[in-house]
Amino acid sequence: MPTSSAALAKFRHIDETPPWNDQSQALECVSIIHEGRDVATFTFRAAEQGWFRYEPGQFITLEIPAEAGPVLRTYTLSSSPSRPLSISVTAKAQATSIGTRWMLDNLKPGTRLKAYGPLGEFSFSRHPAEKYLFISAGSGITPMMSMTRFAEDHGAATDIAFVNCARRPGEIIFRQELERMAGRMQRLRLAWIVEETEAHEAWTGFQGRLNAPALRLIAPDFREREVFCCGPAPFMAAVKDMLEANGYDMRRYHEESFQPAETPMEEVGADEALAGEASVAFTKSGIEVPASSRDTILQLARGAGLNIPTGCTMGLCGTCKVQCLSGETAMTHQGGIREEEIAAGLVLACCTRPLGRVEIEA
Repeated sequence: MPTSSAALAKFRHIDETPPWNDQSQALECVSIIHEGRDVATFTFRAAEQGWFRYEPGQFITLEIPAEAGPVLRTYTLSSSPSRPLSISVTAKAQATSIGTRWMLDNLKPGTRLKAYGPLGEFSFSRHPAEKYLFISAGSGITPMMSMTRFAEDHGAATDIAFVNCARRPGEIIFRQELERMAGRMQRLRLAWIVEETEAHEAWTGFQGRLNAPALRLIAPDFREREVFCCGPAPFMAAVKDMLEANGYDMRRYHEESFQPAETPMEEVGADEALAGEASVAFTKSGIEVPASSRDTILQLARGAGLNIPTGCTMGLCGTCKVQCLSGETAMTHQGGIREEEIAAGLVLACCTRPLGRVEIEA
């Protein structure tokens, strides 16, 4: 871990140092803060040099050396880009967790991990508005924390109604810090909703589940706000249904989805999907395979015995980028690739389908 004087020297010369590049150097863990049972914040710096450039709410993908072999796991950044010398992820281990469980049990300051990113489209910087409504459940609070920290650091009078749902009061991540922030940010309003209370604590917040009457008490003007939602898939589906039923303009609704993206048939084209004339030529391997436009490049590669590194298989983590040398494709990603990479001919193999003959550098 760098000394304070080394960190200050690095800060003084930040304009002369390139930002961290996921293609050239790893991340080094510098601190671990336990936020609760099976929850911790892991802070990293660039292993060699560099600072971090990203949008609040984006994510990184870590390659974790689990016992059964390396696994790729995607984590939303809980830190703010207004503090560019380090980045943090806050992760909760579920009963079936492999990557996060390994991190909680084995990660310590000085450990280095390979990482990819930052990437993602779930950021209020892409949707400027006068007022926001952040709705989260459990560890879905992390991108909301990144955005709120960013708003505080910039001294902006951003109007944020912040709603977090948890099983019990003791399981609300970042509760104390957010309550301190609300004391300094006049337009930050917090609302905690828990399913059950704890015997030793007098609870004055909401109890039960988020519903329309509670939402109207928390943010009577919710229809005027840009909504960001993150949490388990059933939770987000319930929030969407509630907002739609209460007249919210869903064009202003944004969620952090970790579900596979699907290509609508109108984008692919029914005639192309049925024509059976598509193929993918893997130029380095000298293999060409027939395909329909429903097949992804990753599926075709695996069927041909080729190994394209991949993680989430959802167009999210960005680890399966390949160069498309020629041909037309349809790609439905979830923020795992940058616009400049697309312009350079890169595609994500897991969510890209051929629309005719395509050549891939693999």
